[in-house]
Amino acid sequence: MKFSLSLKRLQEYLGTTGMAALCLLAAAAAFSSLVLGPLEARGALMQEKLYRKTTTQPGSDKVAAVYAFLKKDEDTADWLAKLHGIGTATGIQLSSASYRTQQTEGRIERYEIVLPATGSYAQIRDFLQRSLAEIPILSLDQLKLRREDRSNGEIQAEMRLTLHRVKS
Repeated sequence: MKFSLSLKRLQEYLGTTGMAALCLLAAAAAFSSLVLGPLEARGALMQEKLYRKTTTQPGSDKVAAVYAFLKKDEDTADWLAKLHGIGTATGIQLSSASYRTQQTEGRIERYEIVLPATGSYAQIRDFLQRSLAEIPILSLDQLKLRREDRSNGEIQAEMRLTLHRVKS
């Protein structure tokens, strides 16, 4: 028994509905290979680019280094004690300070210190130099100097300092 069907016999065998289904099946196969295949390849390429972009953003090494630098084992109270010790060592008179944590969205926590002090210009400068050198996560945000009496060498200073820490 030979299995040879001509187009006419196939049409007679399948009928109009069968031939329409066969044409739709061929059209779907052509659409899949000619349209969907390239779109899937393009989507995979874009997904790979996105993955590379999120894993190796320019500067991400530097940001990670900043977070590593700011992540210290010392507690805020330890840093404040060190700041007080530097004040005592440099000879300035520290008045009562005010402390507050600034609310931030990111991973870095800012602990603001407003520190009134009295001393000579050289003592205040020495205090600031030593504080910034010995407390690496400290920054000087604002400094106000005032002299009440010109004959006296004492200066009243108001320092606004910030401890930058990584939230734990």
